Amino acid sequence: PVLTAVGPGGPETIEARAVVLATGARERPRTARLVPGTRPAGVYTTGELQQAVHLFGQDVGARAVVVGAEDVSYAAAATVRAAGAEVVALVTEHPRAQTGRARARAARLCQGIPLLTDTTVAELLGRGRLSGVRVRHRDGRTAVLVCDTVVFTGDFVPDHELARRGGLALDPGTRGPAVDGALHTSRPGVFAAGNVVHAVERAGTAAGEGAGVAGAVLDFLAGKPWPEPGLPLAVEAPLRWIAPNRITPAAPPARYVLRTSTPLTRPVLRIHQDGRLLHSERPGLGAALPNRPLTLTARWTGRVDPKGGEVRVSLA
Repeated sequence: PVLTAVGPGGPETIEARAVVLATGARERPRTARLVPGTRPAGVYTTGELQQAVHLFGQDVGARAVVVGAEDVSYAAAATVRAAGAEVVALVTEHPRAQTGRARARAARLCQGIPLLTDTTVAELLGRGRLSGVRVRHRDGRTAVLVCDTVVFTGDFVPDHELARRGGLALDPGTRGPAVDGALHTSRPGVFAAGNVVHAVERAGTAAGEGAGVAGAVLDFLAGKPWPEPGLPLAVEAPLRWIAPNRITPAAPPARYVLRTSTPLTRPVLRIHQDGRLLHSERPGLGAALPNRPLTLTARWTGRVDPKGGEVRVSLA
């Protein structure tokens, strides 16, 4: 692969035998979520909020609404409180918080932060500075939360621009590069690891993949052939995506990571190909929640027919 880069000395071209894409993921801001209203000051993503507070010591307002109720949303609420502001509410479109019960309970009971479930932000209000957000409940009721700051959190998407411009096949579920268990992409010599493959996992998971892909890179540099595209691995609703999402003769991953769009109570995952059941598994304990990891072992991959059709994961 040939890369065009810009550094202190200006543009340059880098020729490499192997490239690992590890561009990570980004939160979707207000514009990408198509939230209508005015364009006042006081609108942040979590990253922008943390930079304003921790790097620049800026005033971020007195009353903040946090959009989202996943781990990063509670981290944003903590940053708001550290800046001396009040968290008016956490707002989520889901029926419950997507974080640990203890963390959600502590925020609600110990810190007095309301959690508005089944609720979306319908409009931003104010000119010059944000004056409030209009929220809409699933049943159609609306209300205005008076605030001068709103923080859009979570709803991560892979930062896949380099992959797209490089002509890599993107998985329709993750919207990141399609990869097999050894993190090969569709373009020989290009690997992808971390949250560009699955938005978003904890930093430790992404770092582990970065370390793990080194073996596949060394094998390729030593002359091991690049695998054929293999078979797609897809999911059925209410599952949203799975990663890795291609099955090739390369070594399978230690585990597969999935996401669900709705809460699931003790789900059972079924893997099938051409009407044939390959594996059935109940992952972990308790409920599976949107924006939280749901994992699947890889011990079934040896049963896949390489000449067969697409492999699919569904709920029993």
